[in-house]
Amino acid sequence: MSEWDGQGLPPVAAERVRRAAAGGAWTSLLTAPAAAALEVAGFDPVGEVMGSMVQRMGWQGYRGCGGYGWGGVPTTITSSDGNRFSGFAPYVQALYTGHGTAIGRLVAEAAAIGADGVVGVRLAQEPMFGNAHEFTAIGTAVRARSRTRPGRIFTTVLPAPDVTALLQAGWVPVQIVYGISVALRHDDWATRSQASWGAGNVEVSGYTDLIGTTRADARRLLRDAVRRTGADGAVLDDMTLSVWSVEPAENHRDHVAEATVFGTALGRFHAGAAAPTRTLTYLPLR
Repeated sequence: MSEWDGQGLPPVAAERVRRAAAGGAWTSLLTAPAAAALEVAGFDPVGEVMGSMVQRMGWQGYRGCGGYGWGGVPTTITSSDGNRFSGFAPYVQALYTGHGTAIGRLVAEAAAIGADGVVGVRLAQEPMFGNAHEFTAIGTAVRARSRTRPGRIFTTVLPAPDVTALLQAGWVPVQIVYGISVALRHDDWATRSQASWGAGNVEVSGYTDLIGTTRADARRLLRDAVRRTGADGAVLDDMTLSVWSVEPAENHRDHVAEATVFGTALGRFHAGAAAPTRTLTYLPLR
């Protein structure tokens, strides 16, 4: 096997696609009810497809002390703010690259076996040895039985029964969309006082601001992603939040929050009370 130059599909994936395209028995991740739902929607499964990437995440960025606004008041700085305190921007860019590459290779496999879309996509990020992380996307490629072909391959994290329900309601999945934000905030005197053992049941306003700002930024980035697809909206599938502290110096502590929002962008193809044909017609995405 020749040395892979990093372009296109990895050799092992290309060989798997070659076998699938040659015909024969196909595999899928569908349950029996999901396969039946696809039958109702006018789709046939054509194979299990996967995209993966192992990425070393070395320089992830960090600038201590969060950021301060006017009058020395601490402020929450997100990875998308674009200023010198947006310390975790390299880390977030690595996450976008990892997920985007995995999904891109999944779509390339689906295209190679003549699919029109991929349903039930499962996304994962797993730490490996050293600073390496594996990003994976795996799902079931499907092909529409109608004469009308889609303008591009759709991807969705939604299971097949949900896809069928959306199609019957006049909505078509466009692609997986997501927003990822990491924000940093310095623990100032007020925050430390509110979070101290003897403070009682009080709101820690600094942490509230950190978490709320991070989630809002992730949602904004997801909306931007939906807008770029040309879709009408999106249904969310998964939202996560993690918070940790860093201590760049003695008696100096910052808190970091990471928020992710994943979903499927949707486009409207008819507005009637019923589907436009007895078997659903899949319209081209423009």
